[in-house]
Amino acid sequence: MEPSSMLALWLQLAESCGLSTVQQGLQQIWRLLLLCLLCRLCFRLGGMSTVKHMVSVLTGLYGLFLFFELHMLWVLLLGALCYLVLLLSRRSSSRGLFLSGVILIYLLMGELHLIDPVTWHKMRGSQMVVAMKAISLAFDLDRGVVASLPSPAEFLGYVLFVGTVIFGPWISFSSYKGAIEGKKLSWSWLQNSSLSLLKSQVCLLVSNCIAPYLFLFFIPIHGDQITDKWLHAYENAVSFHFSNYFVGHLSEGTTMLAGAGFSEEKDNIKWDMSVVKPLSVEMPRSMVLVVTSWNIPMSRWLNTYVFKNAMKLGTFPAILVTYTASALLHGLSFHLGAVLLSLGFITYVEHVLRKKLAAIFSACILSRPCTSDCSHQHKKECWVMLVNLLFSFLAIFHLTYLGSMFGPDVDDQAAEEGYLASHTIQKWSELNWASHQVVFVCWVFYRLIQ
Repeated sequence: MEPSSMLALWLQLAESCGLSTVQQGLQQIWRLLLLCLLCRLCFRLGGMSTVKHMVSVLTGLYGLFLFFELHMLWVLLLGALCYLVLLLSRRSSSRGLFLSGVILIYLLMGELHLIDPVTWHKMRGSQMVVAMKAISLAFDLDRGVVASLPSPAEFLGYVLFVGTVIFGPWISFSSYKGAIEGKKLSWSWLQNSSLSLLKSQVCLLVSNCIAPYLFLFFIPIHGDQITDKWLHAYENAVSFHFSNYFVGHLSEGTTMLAGAGFSEEKDNIKWDMSVVKPLSVEMPRSMVLVVTSWNIPMSRWLNTYVFKNAMKLGTFPAILVTYTASALLHGLSFHLGAVLLSLGFITYVEHVLRKKLAAIFSACILSRPCTSDCSHQHKKECWVMLVNLLFSFLAIFHLTYLGSMFGPDVDDQAAEEGYLASHTIQKWSELNWASHQVVFVCWVFYRLIQ
């Protein structure tokens, strides 16, 4: 295709897709951004903490109403149920486990179509955020990190905090209390929150208008039938990735705009909220780092409140418990469960294989980068970088395979209710179950060199 024709196609795509995407994106979030800003200003004005908590509750409720209308009552019901359980079990030392069980039953009731599946699917993100906050608070109460059960206003202000209740992410109770203090307005706060919001819109553009046409208009590559299947799978995966980055950066922006998402070093406040690291996913060192970079707060939550508690079962069972918990929080859908459990096996096999190879060759080829003072003899030799590059390509291969099912070639109704098992099996069958086969071969190789 001639450069002039290619440019004309790009301009047409920008006009037909780009402008409408940005317009629709801003129409959906501008009122939420105003609510976050209002909440931030009210926190800054000072006053009684109870008033601030009520401001957080009211702005959060209105934010939920804007997105879910009266269906928001299901989210509010979950929050009220969580506080009731914490109140009734306040003398127990196992509030975290007990509340987790109650939340699991509640979520399963919704997933088993006792509530309209389309409605439930739309609210799934907010339900997950509220559940994660309540569970983390319960475990922190058990461990003494939080001294006493918060008041109803304080608890609801935390779980319904407008900066996180719609798009996330999970924040700790201490982070919410820091937001309530009302740190002074600064250029750094406005700059970083605005930058995250800008990044979110760029990622939305890439997801909707670039990734689906990546190998058709932008990087024209064509091959045989098998090659075209993998190229199409990669387009689907990249589109799905950038839709996640859109939500991640948007949640960074709303969280900071509402007054949370900062760190303190002495008297220096840094507005450095980070939810996603796109470069660590698109150009990964390992699948282990992909998982932690996909949603940093959720990864931290799973590690702190699930993985560490399950470690007494052993490393591999703890990994399975962690990914199962993640799957249940994301919803009782076959495709998400299949992806997350597959990720559990992939990350475990990759971790133990690279750990064994690093010990055999005394080289810096672990899943995570070594520290500068590590004991490995071989650090930056060409063959070490080549091995790490090989594992990077392997991670991209796994990501392409796992993300292949999240494409636009499914009707809207099915996407809203959750993909069927047949859709997942069909997509992976078209790619000959390649990723699972590679993981099995890697595991056999690991067992042979044990």
